[in-house]
Amino acid sequence: MGTVQERPKSDFRARLLAGLAESVREKGLQRTQISDIVRHARTSRRTFYECFPDKESCFVELIEESNQAILEEVRVAVDPVAPWDAQVDQAVDSYLAALARDPSLAVTISSELPALGARGAALLHDGIERYGELIVALIGAARPATGKRAAVTLEEAIMLAGGVSEVIGRSLRRGDDVRGTAPVIKSVIKAVLDPLRPS
Repeated sequence: MGTVQERPKSDFRARLLAGLAESVREKGLQRTQISDIVRHARTSRRTFYECFPDKESCFVELIEESNQAILEEVRVAVDPVAPWDAQVDQAVDSYLAALARDPSLAVTISSELPALGARGAALLHDGIERYGELIVALIGAARPATGKRAAVTLEEAIMLAGGVSEVIGRSLRRGDDVRGTAPVIKSVIKAVLDPLRPS
């Protein structure tokens, strides 16, 4: 007789991350219990602890996966041959649209990171660094059909990413639609990237 094939651990991890996200949408991170996560994931507490040591570790992985998915979405949305200012519009619109699709999760991620202490601070700084690197990579890969190329250093890109993060976090905490921040974000980014700006 054949044995029942065990489900890969990665499948359970994905279900548990989805279960945590669903519970966070319902009641926030602080009120979410392991029992809520496993109920949404349709699995057991034992399976949870085989995948994660605690709720915070599960939350950290959820943030990392969410950030990675959004980064990839922005990367794909930018047309490398478009004029540099059109690329800014594409990147910002794609990023804000991704956050607006799941505002309750975005609010929780923004508001709960400080509660993770050093772990949350490291996650926030790493996220800003990665978005800064993405800005530099997009500018470096751009092949505009006409006009001058935009220019940016990594330090400038990190300053932009940190400022964007603060503006969006403020919008989320106030319960506003994050897409309303697009004009100011685009304006500031374009001012920094403008290839004709005084050096």
